[in-house]
Amino acid sequence: MSATGADQETPFGRLAYNFSIVGTQKSGTSTLSGTISQHPLVCRPPRKEAHFFNDEEYDWAHPDYERDYTAPKRARIHRMVGDSTPVYLMWPRALERMAAYKPDMPLIAVFRDPIERLFSHWTMLRSRNDAWPDWSDFITEFRPSTLPLELPPGERAMRYKHMSGVARGYYGAQLQHGFTVFDRDQWLLLEFRELLRDYDVVVDRVTDHLGLPRFAERPPLRNRYAGADRVTGTPPTPDEIADLATLYAADLSLFDRLSGLETAHWPTSRILAGTLDPGELAEKLSVRVVPRPS
Repeated sequence: MSATGADQETPFGRLAYNFSIVGTQKSGTSTLSGTISQHPLVCRPPRKEAHFFNDEEYDWAHPDYERDYTAPKRARIHRMVGDSTPVYLMWPRALERMAAYKPDMPLIAVFRDPIERLFSHWTMLRSRNDAWPDWSDFITEFRPSTLPLELPPGERAMRYKHMSGVARGYYGAQLQHGFTVFDRDQWLLLEFRELLRDYDVVVDRVTDHLGLPRFAERPPLRNRYAGADRVTGTPPTPDEIADLATLYAADLSLFDRLSGLETAHWPTSRILAGTLDPGELAEKLSVRVVPRPS
């Protein structure tokens, strides 16, 4: 992980990563990362996702952070640089590795309805490779009943990163673990729709959390990497949506208690409360799926 290519030296040397957006995937982390990186005191990293603490081939017994976990400083004024790798929150031992690096790391996590997040995860993968498993296979290939504490035996890390769609929705277990590794006041928890709806307010909360002066003029909201409008495949069924809601029910209750975020409007919460028919969500999601050409 030494500096190469876009990660080459600058006249200002290198800057240690000193804040992290740790989750969750497909919940606006790219939008948030892109906004923060436009702050005059924040250095834009060479890549949004460093994927450092989830590197299973790294020598964690002898880490060299100065060589392997720094970014080129682009201006003398820069004092912060962030790593936005949303797999960290759910990846076994990633937060522990981060705490060993910087115990006082400020952390940000953005959350989204777990079923909508899962579907967006699948459409992202399908848009990149049409040979990726269809929806029904994606949600059943690896379907743990709670957050895994280890990678599946014999599974490659890269493969697990892509197949962990269902596992990533156990937000309650992720937060419960995260709060044992880092103090609660180091965490800023955000909600996806709030980020889009109250963008200016959320941006101010983020800069406050990082100890930065607020933007004199906030960058415009840009929905970065929203994904393809349509993918080929088989759309979700009402039964599949109902089963997923049931799967997440206990963990979502834990998440509500731990996070303090408002989730009653989430489709999963509404399905569990009986105020939304699973078929309605299935129909809404199915708009983005077209049959595979014969």
